[in-house]
Amino acid sequence: MSNFHVIAGAGSKLDLPVIRTIHISDLFDALRQGAADFWEKPSHYVMLVLIYPIVGIVLTVWMNGYHTWPLLYPLVGGFALVGPFAAIGLYEISRRREQGLDTSWSHAFEVLRSPAIGSIAALGVMLLALFTLWLAAAQGLYESLFGSSPPQTLDGLLTQVFGEPGGMTLLIAGTMLGALFALVTLCTTVVAFPLLLDRDVGAFVAVETSFRVVMANPVPMLAWGIIVGAGLFLASLPLFVGLAVAIPIFGHATWHLYRKVVEPASMIRGK
Repeated sequence: MSNFHVIAGAGSKLDLPVIRTIHISDLFDALRQGAADFWEKPSHYVMLVLIYPIVGIVLTVWMNGYHTWPLLYPLVGGFALVGPFAAIGLYEISRRREQGLDTSWSHAFEVLRSPAIGSIAALGVMLLALFTLWLAAAQGLYESLFGSSPPQTLDGLLTQVFGEPGGMTLLIAGTMLGALFALVTLCTTVVAFPLLLDRDVGAFVAVETSFRVVMANPVPMLAWGIIVGAGLFLASLPLFVGLAVAIPIFGHATWHLYRKVVEPASMIRGK
């Protein structure tokens, strides 16, 4: 337990990575590389993330049984908030493929033996807290417009949203609120998890580096956030089934984006 660390890294000094400037074209190159990682063994990765469609079906049954349909949109949009943590095993697969190692799906669980597992878990808890706050804020917004009695069916919710005066307000204000949470997630975790897998720098440096990445590349990073957010949202619509493909592709692509925007540690030492 003497080597356990969360906020700071394993070294005696903070390892502040050097940030590169990238362009929009780099985003599409990262997506191309992510798709290549996925298609190397697609059946493995689909099996790895089938839990998300299953969870989606369970959530749909839960919403129908307990009349929590107003949380449908926040739950679908919220996948962008927990996505960086949900794809942690996929970053490991991309890292192994990059090094020419075996990329069987079971290696995704090797992140549990990472020296930075404490920092990874801490950031995962942070994202879970953000996701919970987002759901609470969305529920509060709904109740401020329609009261505390939710519709009994999905059709009832759609009638409320598109047929009653507060419906457009709910859509616009809810989307803006969700975008704010997504921006916080982007600024704090866009490269945090891949960085921790690659270099045990600690949670503080991982979050600080993500923030510097966004500040140094505001247009590409905002575009990345929109691409990932929109992609996950669309993939969530058919009972979350599309997430079985979208999550691995975006997960692998995030690793390659990290490689493009953060200077490798070996190059820093070689200067």
